Amino acid sequence: MSHNRILAFSSSRAGNGGYLESAAPVIKDFLGDQLLTIAFIPFAAVGNEYEEYTTMVKKGLEGLTVTIETVMPDTAKETIAKADIIMVGGGNTFKLLHDIYELKLLDIIRDKVNKGAPYIGWSAGANITGPTIGTTNDMPVIEPKSFNALGLFPFQINPHYTNAKPAGHNGETRAQRLEEFIQVNPGVPIVCLPEGTALKMENGVLRLIGQLPGVLFYSEADSPVAIKREININEDISFLL
Repeated sequence: MSHNRILAFSSSRAGNGGYLESAAPVIKDFLGDQLLTIAFIPFAAVGNEYEEYTTMVKKGLEGLTVTIETVMPDTAKETIAKADIIMVGGGNTFKLLHDIYELKLLDIIRDKVNKGAPYIGWSAGANITGPTIGTTNDMPVIEPKSFNALGLFPFQINPHYTNAKPAGHNGETRAQRLEEFIQVNPGVPIVCLPEGTALKMENGVLRLIGQLPGVLFYSEADSPVAIKREININEDISFLL
């Protein structure tokens, strides 16, 4: 894990910015100017409009010196094998993981990243870097074979994090939902990524980068009591690895 290179973004946009506008310079800095091939996994798109999704990603990253290939169901393994980089887009996390299991790609993706291929994902693509998708915000529109995900990080991720509660809303806040996860899964931390933030793993160091502080939920030992603390921008959180 210490040699893995990972960018896990909260989302494809920050604020009112354009698609991948804020992520593109971070990705460019992460990858450098090498001529590289990206295998883009679009399976979080519920409508299966995979080529259209890839076209949108190419436009968002048009300043990078990369070739982006769409991972299609019938050629998924070959496309991933030939690529230098794995990139996974956002959408519905349940649909994404369902298709990854259906096509028997979970171990292939994990092994490729563990052998040095950079991994870049946002939203659902960030969700699956944790042990499970148990802290996704998405509706379970389809049932994957398992909730177990890539496990590239030993902690859970909650993208699009906000604890806002609209006036008159009587449902649980995001923090309350995540505290429930801690109660059921004591000892498993959750890193919460507000919009405009990302996790960057490089040279064995994990940092929160972006525009806003993040939030960490955790518990002491096997206690079900959740503890919440802020993660500062650019803070080294390698202790979570």
